[in-house]
Amino acid sequence: MKYQHTHFDARIGIGLRASHIDTVLETRPKLGWLEVHSENWFCEQGPVADKLQQIREQYSLSLHGVGLSLGSVSGIDRQHLSNLNSLVQRSAPILISEHLSWGAVSGKHSNDLLPLPFNQSAIDVLVRNIDTVQQMLGRRILVENLSSYCTFSASTMPEWEFVAEVLEAADCGLLLDINNLYVNACNHNFDTRQYLSGLPMDRIAEVHLAGYETEGTAQAPILVDTHSKPVQPPVWQLFKNILPQLPNNARVLIEWDAELPPLEVLLQQAYQANRHLMEVCHAAA
Repeated sequence: MKYQHTHFDARIGIGLRASHIDTVLETRPKLGWLEVHSENWFCEQGPVADKLQQIREQYSLSLHGVGLSLGSVSGIDRQHLSNLNSLVQRSAPILISEHLSWGAVSGKHSNDLLPLPFNQSAIDVLVRNIDTVQQMLGRRILVENLSSYCTFSASTMPEWEFVAEVLEAADCGLLLDINNLYVNACNHNFDTRQYLSGLPMDRIAEVHLAGYETEGTAQAPILVDTHSKPVQPPVWQLFKNILPQLPNNARVLIEWDAELPPLEVLLQQAYQANRHLMEVCHAAA
């Protein structure tokens, strides 16, 4: 593979999915870290647990969850949180993250991450649930901005103000998904510069880069956060614009979840992210 022997900056990683695990373990690309979906690794014994141990021996790991449902008024599922805590103890992750969303009611789960209204009531629910999680895990988590395709009449503030208030009140970190930011800016017609100016940039510990697809019509396009394509040029440009504002230790992840290509394609995307990161570092030197 062309990028197998490329030495990536320690801040550059990729999302590791099942179809790439064996190739990663065999070829050992010189990435800084890997991120896995927490819920896929809850098994404490058997082949899944064995694979996790092999991965841990080679790479720093980050856990990225999709099932805590931080925005649920019914609170955090204690069994789910217990499973996550056990995984944290086994894997010693460098970062733990979840989404600013909800998706569970009375033990029944949606097959997607659902958006929240941007108001004080939703902030209160999120802060309470994030506190529950952080108390159990004994450490700060990151929360990720969500892509959405609707707005709520109950919203009383813009998304960036909502996110900033959650971060402050819950004392948690931010996983800034740049693809989600761009998708929402296009779909909901706001300026990414205004969004970013409203965020506490010092709380960003990780950024995600992923691909979107365009649906709808030429007159009324809708961007969909599919994670099934390469990072699009406007998202790369937004990433380059944001880089000088990020904390020096913020990690950068290439995320690809559907229609997975060969590992080489993800490494090429990681190489491009690495190149942009190095350009900013050299400019600042």
